[in-house]
Amino acid sequence: MRRRAFLALIGAAAACPLAARAQQAQRMARIGYLSPASHVQEMQFFAGHDPFREGLLELGYVEGKTVEIEARYAEGHEDQLKELADELVAKNVDVIVTYATGLYAAHDATTNIPIVLATGSDHVAVRLAESLAHPRGNVTGVTFFIQDLMAKRLELMKAACPSLERAGVFLLKNSFKGTALIREAVSRAAQTLRVDAQPIEVGEQGELEAAIVAAADKGVQGLVVLDHPFFNAHAAAIAALASQHKLITAGTIELARAGGLVGYGVNFSDLFRRAASVVDKILKGAKVGDIPIEQATKFQTIVNLGTARALGLELPTEILARADEVIE
Repeated sequence: MRRRAFLALIGAAAACPLAARAQQAQRMARIGYLSPASHVQEMQFFAGHDPFREGLLELGYVEGKTVEIEARYAEGHEDQLKELADELVAKNVDVIVTYATGLYAAHDATTNIPIVLATGSDHVAVRLAESLAHPRGNVTGVTFFIQDLMAKRLELMKAACPSLERAGVFLLKNSFKGTALIREAVSRAAQTLRVDAQPIEVGEQGELEAAIVAAADKGVQGLVVLDHPFFNAHAAAIAALASQHKLITAGTIELARAGGLVGYGVNFSDLFRRAASVVDKILKGAKVGDIPIEQATKFQTIVNLGTARALGLELPTEILARADEVIE
């Protein structure tokens, strides 16, 4: 009896570390979510969906049961992003998910916690990764090379309106690390197309109308609009103001659906779902620096024929043939 009791005691002692490790393994993962926009704006942009959370759920993560999400929204105030990123670092989250200019705030806040970019700039070009295949640092995620996309929009605008000679390029007023790349790419495209491309920096909603009026007064015929939460949130206002002043527009596919002339870009919902799969790899033990940065491979072109008619613009057959979708 004594021998059996002794062996039982030894077995119980051996089981304790296993039980402790099991409890640690069951600790809910903590994801930090850093948004330059507001939650309301994101819901509007994604038509009531939350593609990142939906992506996590599809992978088996249930918020409140198997994963916690610490969300911080800058509400359009770029200057608050760094403070919000610092809050997530203080919360000791396992990974930070962000997009657009949130990337720079997150990286300024930590070089240890993994950062997953849901969509945004070229990681390598802004020197936050060594290469797409082997990032090496603490940043990975999804990119769609915004500088090349903006140049392509100018090209599509010229194809839609061959008489285009002067275009305005809507950029964020508080320049970020990718702005120089965008300016250079658009400038090169403008020279090839023989178009005078003028940067227009805007940072607040109240500045939109004044900027569009000023552009029209200077003889600008069209606007190329940046992919950024600020411009995405005000897509309908930009499209309406541009039409009011007889300016054509080229921006995101959402801009075209809101009344802009040409939309060219990526499906952001797909990219945010892909970001969830990257987070899954990290939470399962993969090193962030070894996870290749994914490139968007699918781009859509949308032409708003109703807007063209309202502007008195007869679109060339070529631009209509290139469109994946034509809005009547």
